Amino acid sequence: MNENLPELRDIHLPDGVSAWPPAYGWWVILLGIVAVVILVELVTVIRRKSKKLYALHLLKGIHCNNSIRSAADMSAILRRICVYKYKEAAVLMGKEWLSFLNEHSKHKLEGKAAQLLLDAPYIQPGAKGYRTEDVAALRLFCQQWIGENL
Repeated sequence: MNENLPELRDIHLPDGVSAWPPAYGWWVILLGIVAVVILVELVTVIRRKSKKLYALHLLKGIHCNNSIRSAADMSAILRRICVYKYKEAAVLMGKEWLSFLNEHSKHKLEGKAAQLLLDAPYIQPGAKGYRTEDVAALRLFCQQWIGENL
C-alpha cells in the first residue's frame, strides 16, 4: 500500500466560479428590466402625444368665420392647457397672461392678435373691429404654442 503513495498526485481544486458569463436567470432579469423601461418610455410618449393631438384637434375644430367667438375658444384652449401644465398660470389675466404665453414660446404674440386674445372672452360675439388676419395669426400662435408646450 505504501509503495503506490509516491505515484499519487496532489488534489487539484476546480477553478472558482466566475462572474461572467452570468447565469440564465440574470439574463432573464436584465431583459425584463429593459422591457419595463422601454414600455414606460413608450407609454409616456404616447400619453404626451395624445394630449398634444387632442389640443390640436380642438383648435382645428374652431371655425374662423366668427372671429370673436373663435378667438375666445382659442383663449379657452390655451387656458385649459395652462391649468393642466402650469398651475401658477390659472390666475393670470391681461398683460400678465400674454407675457406668460410669450415667455413659454419661441414665437411671440404681438399687435392686434395679442389684443384679440386678451379681449375676445369679454367682447360680444357679433362685435366687429378685428380682421380675419388677426384671427389667423392667433391660430398660428396657438398651434406653435401647443406644439412647444405639450
